[in-house]
Amino acid sequence: MKTMKKQLIGGALGLSLALSFAAPSLALLADDHEEDSYLAIVGGDIFAGTGEVLRGATLLSKNGKIEEIGYELILPDGCETVDAHGMRVYPGLVALSATTRLTQGTFAAGVEIHDFVPHEEHSEICGDCGKSFEEIVPPALDPGEFSTEHLATDAFRTDFDDSFDPFSGYMVMALGNGITTVQQSSAAVKLKRGDISGVSLSEKTLTSQSWSGSNPAGKADLREKFRLATEYLADYRRWEEAVKSDKELKEPSKKGIDGRILDILEGRTMARFSANERADLLGIARLAQQFKFRPVIQGCVEGWTVAEELGRAGAFAIVTPRTRRDRSETTTHEGGSSIENAAILTRAGVQVAVVPANTSIDMGGISGRDLLSLPLEAGFAIRGGMDERAALESITVVPARLLGIDHRVGTLEIGKDCDALITDGDLLHYQTFVQYTVVEGKLVYDKQEEVFYSHIRPRPEAAVDPGEEVSGEVESVEVEEIVEEESDEE
Repeated sequence: MKTMKKQLIGGALGLSLALSFAAPSLALLADDHEEDSYLAIVGGDIFAGTGEVLRGATLLSKNGKIEEIGYELILPDGCETVDAHGMRVYPGLVALSATTRLTQGTFAAGVEIHDFVPHEEHSEICGDCGKSFEEIVPPALDPGEFSTEHLATDAFRTDFDDSFDPFSGYMVMALGNGITTVQQSSAAVKLKRGDISGVSLSEKTLTSQSWSGSNPAGKADLREKFRLATEYLADYRRWEEAVKSDKELKEPSKKGIDGRILDILEGRTMARFSANERADLLGIARLAQQFKFRPVIQGCVEGWTVAEELGRAGAFAIVTPRTRRDRSETTTHEGGSSIENAAILTRAGVQVAVVPANTSIDMGGISGRDLLSLPLEAGFAIRGGMDERAALESITVVPARLLGIDHRVGTLEIGKDCDALITDGDLLHYQTFVQYTVVEGKLVYDKQEEVFYSHIRPRPEAAVDPGEEVSGEVESVEVEEIVEEESDEE
């Protein structure tokens, strides 16, 4: 369907001339108005992330927002264009728990958000930093007061707009792999290259809670907190109705009520658990159903064994498809890891977000296991039976929902931020390269212009018709005449 753009330039010019005679001050204000910026991605197969695929279509952005998606669009004067013919266009990727190096510069410490559970003795070594739980938790901190927020707050400043480094080499590498938004602590940050304005997209959206079979007292304590908070909310709603007729009634007291639990029950944040074992996952699902909240479960290795229960709880799962974990020999029920985990959870109604085993950028570790292998990890979920649409959503719109920013990013839709990547093949195929990355309507990465991947399968030069007028950087085209020699026989 052909989309026509209304041309209002003449009308606006006439109106401004009329106002200039009646009110010179208004005309002066009009002159100070910033000029609109446009960018068009032309001729690509647009995979919008909503299930629709538009073959050979054009996406037009205005001032960083998607203005139109369709065919035969009329582009405004001065519109910057990106030629995507023969390529694919996807939404920008959203990476959870990403290293701080991406936003704080090449020489930053690269602190990770650790997944150690509060109140749980943890002797394993963190795969991100190589430290044990005892080394990470500040010794002076009371273990009963420990939460994962302490690690994030002490590690780096929470004001990302002030600490953001728009020239980080690690950020360029992330953009070169299609990542346009990352989670830092529990906030969402946009990777805006060369720009520091408005990089923070959301405030805290996840609240860490503990639920572990090794700590029954902690489970009982959490259940009691939810019970008290639920009773308080019921009393508060009754008071809201009663106070309309009796202004003297006192508001119910919040004494003894956990404010973080109230935030969860009222939908201001989501409860985030770190759990892998079947019994713990089942307990979290039933707790969520009892108190009517949607849990977010990091790890969820044995989630496939209780997928239906997690689906009924409306759970989110953050999984690594390539995780390997043996079934405990002391149990008779199903257990351990499964390559089908993500697929089974998705079919049960669980919203699945995929993360790699290591959410830093590792230049000397195991290839394909760090943040830059995010699409590859989603590809392994497909190998386990997950359909391609769900796999794409697991690294775009599902993590955007977890961070409360799906109204801006995660899919390519009119009105959303123009965060897009243009690839030379299927995004989830290991041979595919990101050729261009666009963030808020600005081209921030071109594979041919960067040092990281430009030497690997460089793009062929675009063929130019000698009879065509050429504009832009190409000033002239030399046409070499080929003369075929006649054979001796002729």
